[in-house]
This record gives sequence, C-alpha cells and structure tokens, in this order.
Amino acid sequence: MHSLKREIETLKKEKKAVILAHYYVPDDVQEIADCIGDSFYLSKAAKETDAQIIVFAGVSFMGESAKILNPGKKVLLPDPTADCAMAHMADPKKIQEMKEVHPDLAVVCYINSTAELKTYSDVCVTSANAVKVVKALPNKEIFFIPDRHLGSFVAEQVPEKQIFLNDGYCPVHHKITPEDVRWAKAAHPEALCFVHPECPEEVVALSDYAGSTSGIIKAVEQSDAKEFLIGTEAGVLYELKKNNPDKIFHLVTPEQCCYDMKKVTLEKIRDCLRDESNEVHVPEEVSKKAAKAMERMLELAK
Repeated sequence: MHSLKREIETLKKEKKAVILAHYYVPDDVQEIADCIGDSFYLSKAAKETDAQIIVFAGVSFMGESAKILNPGKKVLLPDPTADCAMAHMADPKKIQEMKEVHPDLAVVCYINSTAELKTYSDVCVTSANAVKVVKALPNKEIFFIPDRHLGSFVAEQVPEKQIFLNDGYCPVHHKITPEDVRWAKAAHPEALCFVHPECPEEVVALSDYAGSTSGIIKAVEQSDAKEFLIGTEAGVLYELKKNNPDKIFHLVTPEQCCYDMKKVTLEKIRDCLRDESNEVHVPEEVSKKAAKAMERMLELAK
C-alpha cells in the first residue's frame, strides 16, 4: 500500500498532475487526493488548477465536466466504466416538448448528468448551489432535470417559481425511506439526522438538516451535537470522522453505497497516470454548448 502511494506521488510530480476525488470514492483514494469535494467544489478546482493532467477519481460525468471546463488539459478517469445511473435519466425529446409548451422555460440541469444532457440546458446546478442559481434566474418557469428529488427540494425553497419535475433519481438516495429514518432515530434517539436532498421529500421532511455533501460536512462541524445519522453515500464518513474525531456517526441504512464510485482504486489511479490512459474526450460542439450552461452556473453561484 505504502509503495503504491509513493509510486502515485512520484508519477504525479513527473507528469505535473493533480488528483481530484469525490467524497464517495474509497477512503484510501481520498487520502492521496490533492482536492476532495462535492461536484461543485471539484468543478471549480478543475477550472482553477494549473496542472497539465487532471486525474478525476469519480464517475464519468465528473470527468466530462472537468474536460468541458478545461478543454486544453488532459483529463483521465481511473475507471471509465464508473458511471452514474441518474446522469442519463432525462429525455431530450421531453425537454424539447417542454420548451415548446412553455416558451419562457429555463432548463436547469443538475451537474450529475451527461455532457449531452447539459447541451439542452440553460444552466447547470449542483446540490450546493441549486437554490441560489434558480432564485437568480429571470425565468418564472423551470424544468429541473434529471433528479426529481433535488428538484422538489428546490421547489420547496423557491415557491415563487413554477418548477416542473423530471422523473430521474439517484438509486442510492432514492432507496432511503421514511421508515428507515424512523427506525434509525428509534435506535439512536440522541442523534441528529442529516440527509442529502437527493433523498425523497418525505425523508428530507424527517431530517434535522438537508444539504449537499459539503453542506452536511459543514453542518456537522458547526453542530454541538455529539451523534449523527447520515443519509448520503457512505464514503462521506471518511471526511466526517477525520474532521470530528469526538463525534459518533451512523448511516441511516447499511445500503448507502454507490458501487460505481467504489470502482475507483489506487491501482487504477497509478495505472492511468503511468500510461496516461482512459482519457476523457468530449466532442467540440457538445463541449461548447455544455460549457455555456456550466459557466453560467459558476457566474450565478458566485
């Protein structure tokens, strides 16, 4: 393990590379990353880095996003088969139909989506900035894709706008039920319950706090409570425990695991750095259109 980490460090210096890791990848991968964050933080980090090679320890849409924001840099994915089911859960035909029926409609696309879906959008958002960006848009009608749960969370916070929901969802968060939360609360009555807004709205309603992964991490740090129920992917426990050694954490359910994120391993990071393999390519036309929606997000979320 130590020799593998040393090898990665050496390769990183040789190749002038940077490793960006999402909170949901395995602990040992987070340990060697230069930046750990949620998708919004990592989008910004990708844009601000002066490294020539970006190794994105995450799923394919994240590699695409980094490439769109950095067309001149080489972006590598440790495992190109690591995908996100939700990233594909919107239909371009339905988007076109919605635009025809509602001429003033803004299509707001969660960053957890394919580059192709981003091209049909007016602006991208992340769970950390979705409310802020939707509020800042001049449009009164919003079609939120692909995640219906995050869309309904935003609709709750921005009642002055009409938000149409799409039928997508994150399989990991979607599986958490109100019964799971009630059961976990009964088992740990002292614990506060912090969940991700990709969870169903009935789960969000039972929580003490709902926010992005980075939001949950911050809220835990600021809280005086000593015990927490966490309703998001299990990988976040690495950062929570590291930052709060005196606090106790339980997952709402034992099934909170994204198997695609767990495909990213140290061996795969070493191999893709060494061979400069699994490079992310986004067609220029797609990249330009998607970049507009992403740049607008970075602008409105300032």
